[in-house]
Amino acid sequence: MRKQQTLEYAEEPRRRGRHRSLEAKAAILKATLQLLERESLRKVTSDAIAKRAGVSKATIYKWWRNKSMVALDAYLAGMTERVATPNTGSAEEDFTEQLKSLTAFYTSTLGRLFCQFIAEGQSDPGFLASFRERFLYARRDAARVMWRRGVDRGEIRSAVDGEIVLDLIYGPTIFRLLAGHGSLNDSESEAMVEAVFGGLRRLDYQRPPKKAGSLVKRRNGQL
Repeated sequence: MRKQQTLEYAEEPRRRGRHRSLEAKAAILKATLQLLERESLRKVTSDAIAKRAGVSKATIYKWWRNKSMVALDAYLAGMTERVATPNTGSAEEDFTEQLKSLTAFYTSTLGRLFCQFIAEGQSDPGFLASFRERFLYARRDAARVMWRRGVDRGEIRSAVDGEIVLDLIYGPTIFRLLAGHGSLNDSESEAMVEAVFGGLRRLDYQRPPKKAGSLVKRRNGQL
């Protein structure tokens, strides 16, 4: 009995330490998000993040190697909250609704960090590799789920290369975001998906009628 109590007493500080660590990590991400809503990535410093989060710089570097990696995690957290991955029963509707929410995010103050991440990666290959792995590839994995549902339902021609289709759906939005030569809004998102699905849809597939309130959203951390 005494031995068990001794073990419990020894474990308690560890539990408190883990809880404090999680609180500190959450505070750092929250502080980074708040700063990035006001300043560019280049202007946000590790000192400013630490001060706003109420932690030391050493605590930041315990989990992240530099401020760009902190910003990437904060960005992904913000995207998880704002970008939907729908399941409406129609792949075309799923991609349309998701592209709308993605466009709304990309055109927000936080979402426009995407361009800054690309720029940062040109001088930091390690960061660019992390960006691809944690953001791009993860988001494409989520998009493939919507694609596969469409194929399985007989909505999309299975012979079409899904990777090329994902580039066709999301590529125009990214290009407009980077180049700034075209508008980004709901109607443009609808037109982009409609143009792609015009060549994807099986000729014998009957599109189901749209139902109000049919959008079922789930939140996740992927593209």
